[in-house]
Amino acid sequence: MRSSVMPSNVEIKANVSDPTGFAKKAAELSQSEGTIIRQRDTFFNCSRARLKLRDFMNGTGQLIYYERPDTDGPKLSRYSISPTSDPQSLRTVLSDAMGVKGEVRKERRLFVVGQTRVHLDAVEGLGNYMELEVVMRPEQTVEDGQQVAEELMEKLGVSKESLVTGAYMDLLLEGDKET
Repeated sequence: MRSSVMPSNVEIKANVSDPTGFAKKAAELSQSEGTIIRQRDTFFNCSRARLKLRDFMNGTGQLIYYERPDTDGPKLSRYSISPTSDPQSLRTVLSDAMGVKGEVRKERRLFVVGQTRVHLDAVEGLGNYMELEVVMRPEQTVEDGQQVAEELMEKLGVSKESLVTGAYMDLLLEGDKET
């Protein structure tokens, strides 16, 4: 049996009240206009962590397993990803085997700033959010990743008050309970 350490990143998620202004700052920092990616994430019932199938709506996708605490501010996320060229049939099999927790549809604008993936997400049913994913290098500590994330947050004008916890799926499910 192969033993391996799961890759990790430090993540931050926040509400974005001015997506145009955020995109402008992210474009300046990344020196690019960003890449638009349409995504449909199906979350499956999973007792230990989160399991989602990301469908890129072009015949490709990724099965993603990840562990991350539900706290605001920078947090360590450990993950494992497997690409798929048939997300639809994989969704059917996993739905039958595990049951579906829910679905998240979004349009993501991806910028890369140094070792950080900066996402500007328009999430169906939720609104505009940003995510920072600091891809950790083997020699870096969680604290190093948190510092990178906090410095970038400041440069992007993201306030601590706008931080959110959990995944988009959790936020959508919370919204369903309130209605």
